[in-house]
Amino acid sequence: MSSTGQESSNANGNDSKKFKGDIRGPSLPSRVIHIRKLPNDITETEVISLGLPFGDITNLLLLKAKNQAFLEMNSEEAAQNMVGYYSTMMPVIRHQPVYVQFSNHKELKTDNSPNQERAQAALRALSSSHVDTPVAAPSTVLRVVVENLLYPVTLDALCQIFSKFGTVLRIIIFTKNNQFQALLQYSDGSSAQASKLSLDGQNIYNGCCTLRISFSKLTSLNVKYNNEKSRDFTRPELPSGESQPAMEHPAMAAAFSLTVPALPGALASLALPTAARLGFPVIPAGHSVLLISNLNPERVTPHCLFILFGVYGDVMRVKILFNKKENALVQMSDSTQAQIAMSHLNGQRLHGKPLRITLSKHTSVQLPREGHEDQGLTKDFSSSPLHRFKKPGSKNYSNIFPPSATLHLSNIPPSVVEDDLKRLFSSSGAAVKAFKFFQKDHKMALIQMGSVEEAIDCLIQFHNHDLGENHHLRVSFSKSSI
Repeated sequence: MSSTGQESSNANGNDSKKFKGDIRGPSLPSRVIHIRKLPNDITETEVISLGLPFGDITNLLLLKAKNQAFLEMNSEEAAQNMVGYYSTMMPVIRHQPVYVQFSNHKELKTDNSPNQERAQAALRALSSSHVDTPVAAPSTVLRVVVENLLYPVTLDALCQIFSKFGTVLRIIIFTKNNQFQALLQYSDGSSAQASKLSLDGQNIYNGCCTLRISFSKLTSLNVKYNNEKSRDFTRPELPSGESQPAMEHPAMAAAFSLTVPALPGALASLALPTAARLGFPVIPAGHSVLLISNLNPERVTPHCLFILFGVYGDVMRVKILFNKKENALVQMSDSTQAQIAMSHLNGQRLHGKPLRITLSKHTSVQLPREGHEDQGLTKDFSSSPLHRFKKPGSKNYSNIFPPSATLHLSNIPPSVVEDDLKRLFSSSGAAVKAFKFFQKDHKMALIQMGSVEEAIDCLIQFHNHDLGENHHLRVSFSKSSI
């Protein structure tokens, strides 16, 4: 089919099953921009936000089934600015690169379908609120307003969150009109764009501390002091200011080299599966003890809870209640790790029963008094070598995923082959559905069990399993499937 024929039959969006998109990258400029490789859960707002910094948008066609979209700009110049910018700074939405090019279509002809009406409504809403003068490229400076501020938000917390998307050069926090706000400068506009798309509207903590993000009209930030109110990561020699103590913080040097040490106290919107959607209460700082109920008293042990909850934080102590053995207390190392564990594990099935997890009224788990045995129901794991998050900046912080049927295996010695691992996991009575070594690194593999419950049982049973040659197996939940 010619491009002209393709345009007449498909540009209105009625024929998305036959729609092929603009396969070739046309060299002729057009007001219509073709956007490819969009995430499956992309929204109209996110697509529109890609184009708004460059000028007014006159039409939108979103083809979710094809992971594609078309934006019609109000001028060819605006379209050229957008394509030119994104050819050097590829946009990233939820860590997924997105491809932007000119379309073969010269204009968009859209219909009145419900999907298209929704797209037009989003376009009208965003366009009416977009009052900034169009610029040649997105600003590197973001204005961040934190609404519903029920818990403190620190400069370091914001740095941890926003550094997920690029290099943060400077940041200033302040209160204006009784609102907590921040100005944050990235090294490039693409990082600013990516963080705005991913974080705008997200909650830092469950149900509160909502991020509202817009592009600032400032082109750069001028920071005079490095302290808890402002930071210039490119100039660690700046004074702390007369009235404020010096802040010797490792994040200052680390952020300038593209990474910030993992600070788990401010990762709710990134590490949690949007806990606000799950309706969990926020765990206040200083409270790190969880009450676990509906356990199978015949099978549960402190060690099994230590291994399972240890996927989401460092477990300090576990106590199975003497008179109610279907209940246990699990003390995490801090409140955020407790929050993450509760968000991911509440409702998951362990030993045939769904876990019920709430915040305990206790602030710590007490060990038995000397001379009083409790039949091994209370264990102190604070000095265990199996903690996953003891090391500052551990990569384990970025590999926290909900329980899934697919497990990630690592630290596999060269002598262990696929059949060995399949046989090991089958010995638990679970069904092994699939297995795959990593192509470039046979120290790691994925193994898919018959269900999430089977995967949970196998993780508990085989994490730290001795495979010989001084190799102990590491098991975690995978975000991938086979």
